[in-house]
Amino acid sequence: MSLVRKREYVVLLIGDVAVFGISLWMTLFVRYWRAPDPELFLTHLVPFSFLFVAWLGVFFLAGLYGKHTRLFRSKLPTTIFYAQLINVLLAALFFFLIPAFGLAPKTILVLYLLISSILIYLWRVPIFSHLPMLLRGRRLKGVLIASGPDAKLLAQEVASDNRLPFMFAQVVDTSKSASHQVIQQALRLAAEDDMAFLVVDFSDKAFEAARPIMYSTIFQKERFVIIDIVELYQEVFDRVPLSLVTYEWVLSSVSASRLSGALKRALDIIGAAVLGIISLPFYPCVALAIKLDDRGPVFILQERVGRYQKPIRVVKFRSMTGNDRGEYGEDGKTKLSVTRVGNFLRRSRIDELPQLWAVLKGDLSLVGPRPEFPALSREYSAKIPYYNARHLITPGLTGWAQIKHHAHPHHAPDIEQTKHKLSHDLYYLKHRSLLLDLFIILQTIRIILTARGS
Repeated sequence: MSLVRKREYVVLLIGDVAVFGISLWMTLFVRYWRAPDPELFLTHLVPFSFLFVAWLGVFFLAGLYGKHTRLFRSKLPTTIFYAQLINVLLAALFFFLIPAFGLAPKTILVLYLLISSILIYLWRVPIFSHLPMLLRGRRLKGVLIASGPDAKLLAQEVASDNRLPFMFAQVVDTSKSASHQVIQQALRLAAEDDMAFLVVDFSDKAFEAARPIMYSTIFQKERFVIIDIVELYQEVFDRVPLSLVTYEWVLSSVSASRLSGALKRALDIIGAAVLGIISLPFYPCVALAIKLDDRGPVFILQERVGRYQKPIRVVKFRSMTGNDRGEYGEDGKTKLSVTRVGNFLRRSRIDELPQLWAVLKGDLSLVGPRPEFPALSREYSAKIPYYNARHLITPGLTGWAQIKHHAHPHHAPDIEQTKHKLSHDLYYLKHRSLLLDLFIILQTIRIILTARGS
């Protein structure tokens, strides 16, 4: 049983397509000040149908199909407007390059930008925000039985987000009660008619004692389920709770089919070859800019930790005053600094283009955990549990942690931030697939285009 209903994203997608069509009809109405007859509407709908597909892609790259947060909602009007502006420019280019449809709708495109932006905003904010609640009725009630910081964080997130289709009616902290008290309280709560699920930490000793009794409860109720807190946490936060992870969980996440591995490798080779050939003409320009900036070397060679902790070497365009090898002094910080040209290279990710050859070689993948310096990897492995699990798969140019965690430690060891980043790496280890890789690549393109991060 999945309590985070993915179908709401399907509803969102269908709603966007419907708004595109309604906006076209209203645009024609405003343009000619009369209801468009079926022939006129169909004449415009046929070519616009091709654009609808491209526009949905723009919405995806703009992040409009990501998880919805209150912070994101405040930026929603601006995001929608810029996405719509790009959509109209694509439409203008489409009709210019393909005159076969016999349309050159300059006025219609301007009107469509205004009307569709307003309707998309109305659909996305006041309508869709309340639509899931209307569809699902009452929120499912459950009980959380666990302890620790991640369990507390999950309880707080669920309590503060009314859009989730479930809620915790009770939270039982196993660290504050004896095992028999936890069992009694959990059984009493689970027996209540309106309780639909239990979220538990399967590694908790208090639950281990109660497990046989808990399972018998399932067969006494028409709709009841016991859910692992680690699985629910992943669905809510898109990362793994490190305090609740066990070695058994890590080992169960390692296996992958040979077919998926072969397909991933084939896509790595094709993608790296295409991008490498396309980027070659930029190399002389980048080299000249680096030389004119400080006359230093154009490339740097760095040793990183690859799959199964094997050392690998990667080549990058130099973006700092020297070669950062991850070996820092007593103060734990590098004495190097980012150059003027290097700042641009980092923000645009151009400094990483030479690493495409490491992808072709097989040392790197297009998508995977970020390859770390050996010195930092040794330090993190000694201080962070399960850190070496990220070495079970090939590191990548971009990854789940790179697009989800925006406070990456740079040029100095940072245990807490690395723990947070590791929680995203473990999520990728568990859920990795070609579809997830495609999502990460598209999101990386969006980040590069918006020049976010460095």
